[in-house]
Amino acid sequence: MATGRTHRPATRSRGIPEATVARLPLYLRALTALSERSVPTVSSEELAAAAGVNSAKLRKDFSYLGSYGTRGVGYDVEYLVYQISRELGLTQDWPVVIVGIGNLGAALANYGGFASRGFRVAALIDADPAMAGKPVAGIAVQHTDELEKIITDNGVSIGVIATPAGAAQQVCDRLVAAGVTSILNFAPTVLSVPEGVDVRKVDLSIELQILAFHEQRKAGEEASSQDAAQPATTPVRPGSTDDSDRKGPDGDVPAVMPA
Repeated sequence: MATGRTHRPATRSRGIPEATVARLPLYLRALTALSERSVPTVSSEELAAAAGVNSAKLRKDFSYLGSYGTRGVGYDVEYLVYQISRELGLTQDWPVVIVGIGNLGAALANYGGFASRGFRVAALIDADPAMAGKPVAGIAVQHTDELEKIITDNGVSIGVIATPAGAAQQVCDRLVAAGVTSILNFAPTVLSVPEGVDVRKVDLSIELQILAFHEQRKAGEEASSQDAAQPATTPVRPGSTDDSDRKGPDGDVPAVMPA
């Protein structure tokens, strides 16, 4: 039986900040691309640009790993790939179960990036009896009645929930009770978990709403800019040729004539 549940990444014990941990996969993705192109070394500026962060933040993040690079040379790409993979716990094979094999679950099952990044889809689970036995991405779907046994037999510590919102909490409770301690949640709902269980939520609708906010703000800024570019005009009463008959009691010219 696999023992993935007993091996935890070293990041917490070494005091690496959560914000740094969240950026490590970005660095790893950029470094992996460099490695595939057989690039031996990379400067902090080049790697920071590829990862979408500033170079000062990158150097600070790497200092937590004990990696400082070499002046005039930069960072060794292959060593950094290994170092970050080790910190993220990716030097071992993590079995993962996906619960909810609808369109999204099936798409996740077919994602080819799991195996190359240290994860193995150990099982696909769905509540629909008609789905049982059907192959998805070369793996036979199993019924949720088998969930606890599947987790125990495969030593699963990471679960992916891709069910409808109404079923997500019950699935989460069963995963946790069976020993899963990390959950990736794609269901559009907030999950309640006990202390010691980590949940990462992926909500595509929220991300789109955030983008809509930025689009609306950009449109408003553009409209304001256009308004500011228009010359200011003051209405003139028909038949009037100067401002003498538009002065107020204090001698000032009103900005807008009354109707």
